[in-house]
Amino acid sequence: MTKPAHVFDPTATLRNDDGSRLMLQRHPQSPVLYPNPLHRWEAMNVFNAAVVQHAGLFHMHFRAQGVDFISSIGYAVSSDGVNWNKLEHPVLYPQEDYETRGVEDPRVTWHEDDQCFYMAYTAYSPQGIMPCLAKSHNLIQWERLGPVIRGEDNKDHVVFPRKIGGRYVMFHRRPPNIWVAFSDDLLTWTDDRVVMGPRPDLGGWDEKRVGAGGVPIETPHGWLILYHAYDNQHVYRLSAALLDLDDPSKVLSRPQGFLMEPAETWEIRGDVPNVCFSCANPLVESQVWVYYGGADRVVGLATCKYDDLLTFVLAGRGEAETVVLP
Repeated sequence: MTKPAHVFDPTATLRNDDGSRLMLQRHPQSPVLYPNPLHRWEAMNVFNAAVVQHAGLFHMHFRAQGVDFISSIGYAVSSDGVNWNKLEHPVLYPQEDYETRGVEDPRVTWHEDDQCFYMAYTAYSPQGIMPCLAKSHNLIQWERLGPVIRGEDNKDHVVFPRKIGGRYVMFHRRPPNIWVAFSDDLLTWTDDRVVMGPRPDLGGWDEKRVGAGGVPIETPHGWLILYHAYDNQHVYRLSAALLDLDDPSKVLSRPQGFLMEPAETWEIRGDVPNVCFSCANPLVESQVWVYYGGADRVVGLATCKYDDLLTFVLAGRGEAETVVLP
């Protein structure tokens, strides 16, 4: 029996000899994290998780919504990255006046220069949608550094794993584009530049809005990034690009295609339908593991070989774009 064309085939990870068609392969145990109806704070949804490896373990920070649909950030630990044990209570929850409606979408970076973890999370309140940072040495106790951009709705931010040119570097999302900003102290961010935006001229999957994924991966070829995008039907898909090591506002390669789209029932039907949204893409030995929210309901896991992902991205070198500040 022939499969319909729209059904994802997990065996077809690398489709063309030139690497121009790569699809992430869903882990057979995915989803790997579910809501717990016995805990009010995570009874409805768990999704959009950050994952880092540290001290021989996988550490997950996930967005959770309770019966009031106010988001908190929970913590789970795993020896294999697939089977997780959660803490009974969240490690970050609304406390400040700029967080009253939730703390959302964590992205956790181990910073090589500072030898600590930084969590980029979104605060939601009547004051708006604000990108915030917190700091930790043990992944459980977090010191708030506060909002890093005020006066506008902004999110999808993530801190680079090391300084560039002596300064901290961070992605953020000023709709509809991915931006990069720089800082001397993690609090004041300047020299904002557009990195990439939607491509309505392609008439497809990334025509409406784009946003950053997990922590950028440093490679000999440049910064390897995963990102999400959605179209006019509000379908969220994932893809990748390559940025210059010394100037991450410069796109070296951005393939036209995507790496994943909603296909499983739990990606198509949920609190927000038709969503694959990732906040984590750790390098695990020779693979890239992509943890993602499926329809804002559960946490999924999909993987690919690191070399295959680089081949896919490098195959798009002829499609790199020059972005001009608006």
